[in-house]
Amino acid sequence: MRAAILSSLRLGSRRPQLAVRSAFLVAPLLLCVAPALAEEPRPAGEPRLMAEPAEVTQVADAFDDDDPFDLHLSLGYQYSHQSGHILREASFDAQGMSSGGYTKSNMRVANTSQTVNRLNTRADLGLYRDVALVIRMPIVLSDQRSLTDYDGSSRSPTVTEGAPGESLFSVPFTSPTRSGIEYLAVGLDVGVLNQYRDRTKPTWVIGVEGRFDVSTPMHACNAQPAAGQVKCAPPGDINRNGAYDSGARDSTGQFQLEASNMSSRNAGVSRGVTGLEFHTMLSRRYKYVEPYGGLRFLAEFPTSKSDYGTSDFKGSPAQRPPLVGTLTTGIAIIPWEVRDGYQRVTFDFRFDGTYRSEGRDYSELFDALGSSSSASLRAPNWAEYQAGPNGTSVVNPRSQKVYMTGLTDVQQHLSNRYSAQFTWQAGRYIKFTFGGALSVIQGHFITFDQACNSANSGDAGQSGPCRKLTSSSGNGDSVYTTTGTANPHYRPMIDAVGRRFRVADSQGFDAWLNATVMF
Repeated sequence: MRAAILSSLRLGSRRPQLAVRSAFLVAPLLLCVAPALAEEPRPAGEPRLMAEPAEVTQVADAFDDDDPFDLHLSLGYQYSHQSGHILREASFDAQGMSSGGYTKSNMRVANTSQTVNRLNTRADLGLYRDVALVIRMPIVLSDQRSLTDYDGSSRSPTVTEGAPGESLFSVPFTSPTRSGIEYLAVGLDVGVLNQYRDRTKPTWVIGVEGRFDVSTPMHACNAQPAAGQVKCAPPGDINRNGAYDSGARDSTGQFQLEASNMSSRNAGVSRGVTGLEFHTMLSRRYKYVEPYGGLRFLAEFPTSKSDYGTSDFKGSPAQRPPLVGTLTTGIAIIPWEVRDGYQRVTFDFRFDGTYRSEGRDYSELFDALGSSSSASLRAPNWAEYQAGPNGTSVVNPRSQKVYMTGLTDVQQHLSNRYSAQFTWQAGRYIKFTFGGALSVIQGHFITFDQACNSANSGDAGQSGPCRKLTSSSGNGDSVYTTTGTANPHYRPMIDAVGRRFRVADSQGFDAWLNATVMF
C-alpha cells in the first residue's frame, strides 16, 4: 500500500498540478498506514507469554490485569549418582605400605557409590502481584549406597584397622535401601522488580524457605550384619545385638545391658534437621538471551529425634550441620516464541559453586562407622571430666555418655556443578523441562574431629587430656594449664592425624524430567 502511494507521488512530481492533487488525495491514507509512535494499551485478551522472565526468576502471581489467579503444579523425576574414592592416612611403616601404589597419606580403602531416584513435587500459588507461596516435597523412591573394592583394598585389613586386632568395618559394605519423604518445604517468593512491568529495571526475586523433617531421620545400618547382630542397632547398643546400654555399671565396671525392641528402628531417609534457606536471583532479558545470577544460603538445625542428639557439648568444635552457600550464574537462551500460541523454547546453561563449611554430617562412611562392631567405636565417651586425686582429671560418671552414631566432623570443601536444561512451553497451560548436570567435588576429610576445643577452656581439673604440665614442686604437687575442653565426639581410631579418612575424585551426575501445569 505504502509503495503504491510513493510511486504515485514520484509520477506526480513530473507534473506539478497532478502532484498537488495527488498529495491532497493520499494524505488521509498516509495517516492511516503510518506506524504508531507510542505503545498502545494491551487489550484485555492479549497473550502474556512475552511478559514472562526466564524460569529461574518466574513467580506465580494473582490479581494481575486479566489473570486474577495463578496456580502452577509440577511433578518431576530426578536421577542422581555420586561416586568417589575413600583414602586413609597411615602413621606406620608397615612393609609394602610405601610401594605398590600405596603411600603413607593415601591408603586405598574403597570405592564409594550412591544412587538416588527421587520424585519432585511442587506447587506455586500466586497470592498477589509477583508474590507466591511455594510448597515442595521431594520423595525419595530409592537411595542405595555401597563401598566396594578399590584396587585390592578388600584383601588388606590394614586399611580399615582400628585398635590392634580389630577392623572398623569390612569392604565390600552395603547400606540398606532408603525411601520416603525427604522433607517438606514451605516458602515465599517475592518479585521485588519485574522487567516486564518496568522496562528500565531487571527482574529481581528474593525468597525464604523452611524445610521440615516429616519422616524418620537416617540411622546407621548394615544391610548384611554379622550373625547375632541386628540390622539397625541404636548407638547405645554397644554389642549390636538388640540390647542397649542402661547407663549403669556392674561391680566389675562393665556396662549393664537391657533388652530392647529394635523392630521399629529402620534406616530412615531424612536428614533429621529443620532447614532455613534464603535465596535471591536477578535476571535481565536482551532480545533472545536472558543472563542471570544469584545466591543461596542454607542453615540446618538438628531435631531432637535425630542422631545429632539434643545436647551441645562445649568440647565439640563442630556440633551442628554445615552451613551451605551457593553462587549461581547462567544464561537462558530463547530462540523461538509464538506469542499467540503461548509457546516458547528455552535453553538454560548454568554454573553453581557451593561451599560447605565444616560440620557434623552424613558422610560416605556414615553407615559403615555407625554400625561398626569395633570396640574402639562402640564404647561411649563421657561428656565431662572432673578433678581427681593428686591433681589428676578423671571422667565425670554423672555426665552424659556420647555414643558413635555414624555422624562425623566433615572438613569444609567446595563443589562445582555444570548444568544444561531445555524447557518447552507447549501451550498456555503446560510446559515440559528436562536437563542434566555434572558435579565435581573437592577432596576433603570425612573424619576431621579435634581432641580438644581450644575455643573453650575452663578449670584444669575438668579439662581431661586437654592440659599440659607447667610446673612441679618438690613435694610432688603439679600445676597444669588447660589447653581447651575435651571433645566427647573425638575418636582417635578415625580422627587422629595419621588415621583419618578422606574422599577424593568425587563426581556426581544428575538427570531430570519435569512437567508443569499452569492455571
